[in-house]
Amino acid sequence: MNTKFILILVTLFLTQVVFSQDYYLHCGKILDTQSGKELTNQTIVVSKNKISKILDGFVSKFKTKDVEIDLKNKFVLPGLIDLHVHIEGEKNSRSYMSKYIDNEADIAFESTRCAEVTLLAGFTTVRDLGGTGVNISLRNAINRGLVKGPRIYTAGKSIATTGGHADPTNGSNRKLVGDPGPHEGVVNSPEDAVKAVRERYKEGADVIKITATGGVLSVAKSGKNPQFSIDEIKAIATTAKDYNMLTAAHAHGDEGIQRAILGGIKTIEHGTFMSEETMELMKKYDTYLVPTLTAGKEVEINAEISGFYPDIVVPKAREVGPQIKATFAKAYKRGVKIAFGTDAGVFPHGKNGLEFGFMVEAGMPAIEAIQAATITNAKLLGIEKEVGQIKGSFFADIIAVDENPLQNIKTLEKVVFVMKDGKIYKN
Repeated sequence: MNTKFILILVTLFLTQVVFSQDYYLHCGKILDTQSGKELTNQTIVVSKNKISKILDGFVSKFKTKDVEIDLKNKFVLPGLIDLHVHIEGEKNSRSYMSKYIDNEADIAFESTRCAEVTLLAGFTTVRDLGGTGVNISLRNAINRGLVKGPRIYTAGKSIATTGGHADPTNGSNRKLVGDPGPHEGVVNSPEDAVKAVRERYKEGADVIKITATGGVLSVAKSGKNPQFSIDEIKAIATTAKDYNMLTAAHAHGDEGIQRAILGGIKTIEHGTFMSEETMELMKKYDTYLVPTLTAGKEVEINAEISGFYPDIVVPKAREVGPQIKATFAKAYKRGVKIAFGTDAGVFPHGKNGLEFGFMVEAGMPAIEAIQAATITNAKLLGIEKEVGQIKGSFFADIIAVDENPLQNIKTLEKVVFVMKDGKIYKN
């Protein structure tokens, strides 16, 4: 090996040592989400996009280029995960007209705002459960660094039945209805169901979401009735498994929830009118409940605002709002597995942290609510070796709040520091 080559290697090595920048986060308190224990006076060292090590005490930076972050008076946690959002926009009094007025570009610009406020609220990973398909492009733009936002796992377009919740032509003029099929996410047979899943995969979706019952905000009479046959659901779940895609079912009514469980769906969203029999079925089939309590509260409030929702929606919203929290409380006490999800988009994005308070009010200990939004959700997404904990070799998704959330869970509504993938977005 000649001298010139050795000098080049040494120069390259020294360049890396001198110019690669690490972060030294001096943390007064860290929550170990796995054990539920608090760690005191620790230094998290972040190299590139990973946590390289966690050291006892407040360790000084190693290189001149390194940066020390003072979180000595803060409580530090891993980035939070919301398993149910609609990142493309928000429901408001003009939402029912916007699908006839807004172009995809309009939706895209709005989605970037929703993504950024979600990230700044401390949610570094989300599962998007249905939109127009712009959500797939948004995910890609975030991954490329073009847009600020959380790590997104998206369903693309939800799968519905004709006239069911998430049929994109509900409430339309007859001349505009047409006959949407699997390409548009509408199915009416097991064969259609298989094709719809493959269409979502083709379009680049990460997960599959079905609307197993009627919905509160759709322009249709019932919010409870089952809308898929068990054979259709089995076809969806089996095909999704072939493509390694997590499955979710929007479901309010009990019969539709049971069919989703028996059909092989992994997470039940809302679960509002779930019976005790169905709760036992969820335990038997290792199915998770995603309660979305914040959305339930929001629709209950908005139902009393004249003109906010179409008349056909109002009675459904009034009924679901008070019931969803009571069902969650009962399901938790009976041992149903709980995953954290809010349905943000039904209420303003960035307020996802409200869900923690509602969960605790309903009887869930603060540590378990936090674990639902970290450990549990990471496991369901298949990324439990990358996120959900502050641990060496994990992604540097780190947040901080002013108070101990185990003592005041509402502090998670006001996140003061956000790092995602080793980059600081809020300090």
